[in-house]
Amino acid sequence: MPLPADLDHLIRNDEPLAPYTWLGIGGPARYFAEPTDREELCRLVKAAAESGIPVRMLGEGSNVLVREAGFDGLVINTAAASLSSLDVQGNRLIAGSGAKLAHAITRAIGAGLGGLERLTGIPGSVGGAVVGNASAGGAEIGSVVAAVECVNSDGTVETLERSHIQFGHRKSDLGGRIVLTVHFELEPADATELTRRLQKLWIVRRAARPADQPRISLPFVDPDGADAANLIEQVGLKGTRRGNVSLDSHHAAYLVAHSGATSDEVLELIESVREQVSRQLAVDLQLNLKIW
Repeated sequence: MPLPADLDHLIRNDEPLAPYTWLGIGGPARYFAEPTDREELCRLVKAAAESGIPVRMLGEGSNVLVREAGFDGLVINTAAASLSSLDVQGNRLIAGSGAKLAHAITRAIGAGLGGLERLTGIPGSVGGAVVGNASAGGAEIGSVVAAVECVNSDGTVETLERSHIQFGHRKSDLGGRIVLTVHFELEPADATELTRRLQKLWIVRRAARPADQPRISLPFVDPDGADAANLIEQVGLKGTRRGNVSLDSHHAAYLVAHSGATSDEVLELIESVREQVSRQLAVDLQLNLKIW
């Protein structure tokens, strides 16, 4: 990959991606980089664009399925501290896209700012959560977004105000954008009360997640006004298995990757579930997983 000489040390070739995803599945990235700051990130994006190399951003990997062939492009991991920063300025929390959503929630609560705590229990990074308009219990992350900084293909940074971003049910028009930071506009609240609310929500949502399965993912988006787990149970698919991939026997919305699982097995199971839910209940389950 043609790069300025001082950025060449950031690139690793044929980096296995499976260890970076929750499902632990997938082949290598042709190019893989972990920039240490926003300047390096911007320059990497610009260099990739000039070379015609596609780019994917990798946060926590909670909703990513990588095929065994891997990704023929540049994968940028935003785990560096400077890309995961959390800064409180008045009623705003400014979060780096690589920050864990759970850490952003905790930081906001510690500062006595409410609005994010209702999203507790959602895995992943801030960037991924905002692009997918993560939601839980009727709360959507898009409702507290004030602005988003994105990196353009020429390496420049553009700030999109909330009025220029469209959020829908578990989606936004930020797909394909490279998110750098997110500005959340939150409400002052009592930190002790926020902590109590967080603890109650965490207990409930943790109980709804497989406790003994390390390689899991939520493959489907809950349809507006419905619950994917309930729909899967209604058609009798809870616990169903394809090869080394299954739906959890207690928490039907979760897909479990067992030892030896492949991306093809994941996709076969997903397609089977979507087909049967559509045929029996006339509901089109949309994917939460991003397929690379």
